Amino acid sequence: MISIVGIAVTTAALVILISAFNGIEQMIDRMYSEFDTDLTIIPKNSKTFHTSQIDFSKIQKMEGIQSISKAIEELVILKNGDKWVNAKLIGVDSSFLGIANMNNHLLHNKRIKDYSSFILPGAELLEKLQIGMDHEDNYEPVVLYAPKRKIAIKPGQNPFYLEKADVTAIMNYNRDVNSEVILTDFQFATNLLQYENECSSIWIDLKENIIAEDVKIKLQEKLGAGFIIKTRFEKNELIFKTSQSEKIIVIGILIFVFILAAFNLIASLTMLFVEKKKNFTTFLSFGMTKKNIFSIFFLEGILISATGLILGLVLGYFICFMQIWGSLIVLPGTSEAFPIGLTLKDGILITVLVSVLSFAFSYFTVHFLIRNNFSNEFLIRKMD
Repeated sequence: MISIVGIAVTTAALVILISAFNGIEQMIDRMYSEFDTDLTIIPKNSKTFHTSQIDFSKIQKMEGIQSISKAIEELVILKNGDKWVNAKLIGVDSSFLGIANMNNHLLHNKRIKDYSSFILPGAELLEKLQIGMDHEDNYEPVVLYAPKRKIAIKPGQNPFYLEKADVTAIMNYNRDVNSEVILTDFQFATNLLQYENECSSIWIDLKENIIAEDVKIKLQEKLGAGFIIKTRFEKNELIFKTSQSEKIIVIGILIFVFILAAFNLIASLTMLFVEKKKNFTTFLSFGMTKKNIFSIFFLEGILISATGLILGLVLGYFICFMQIWGSLIVLPGTSEAFPIGLTLKDGILITVLVSVLSFAFSYFTVHFLIRNNFSNEFLIRKMD
């Protein structure tokens, strides 16, 4: 029973923690997937490029592409009253609002009615600037300071373009977006930055079940070496790789814990072997061989492991389903349930992993006991 409990608890821990990391990965992907499009095209050797360098109509007609949006990015300063904050201005086409499901990510139940004109600061920028609302629930306007390009700054000359703008709504996505980004329509950004037929990047949304890497390769062939194309994963590579690395490390630690728990299995088989050792003469008298006795104890180890594995899987998945249905644990500082992601692949992986380790421990333990207790002299003496 001690061996069964040890294997069951370790197996359940594998199920719960791997499912929790899956949930975290899915949450991260969900947080970044709506604001970050599937593919992003940026110039290789410059900050911006002329829109005539790319045939947008041909890109739009490519297989697998749902929609595209031009984007302008620039660091700006935002001011509200005596509050100042640095931010990243991103001007996009109105099509991006649909791609990003923007109306589902706005605070205070706001909705965007005019997709051709909008000013959308992130939620943390709202707090830093202390943007208030009037009696009609309209936000206070903000002043944007954008750096002038390609000019020699002289004493007393203002190095910034200034624009006062009414805030349409406050968007809420993830920490990076909320704390850094103010999203505007493409025309507003173009006018503020004094750009002419230029953009910083192109954001591409793909149709469902389309592999981003395949479209990326085709796009790269069309655009040539002057542009770099990044997938959503590549844009947030550090975040996704960190999550995956943590998952691998935790699985490694749990495997080590399982190996420690497997010593209970070794002890159980050894004690069982010692207890039954006095009956070996009877076994041999019945005509059993060393191979038959090996099979008995080996199958005993497999049965112990299988029982622990089944109980562990049942316990682990039961706790996971309880978390999904009952929200037993919530994320710190929120009312949102800690995410759990269940996949068939992970269930198979855990089953195979525990089975292989249990098989190995049972086999080598019994093989060692048989080899050291059933020498040729022992067998001859017992038969005599």
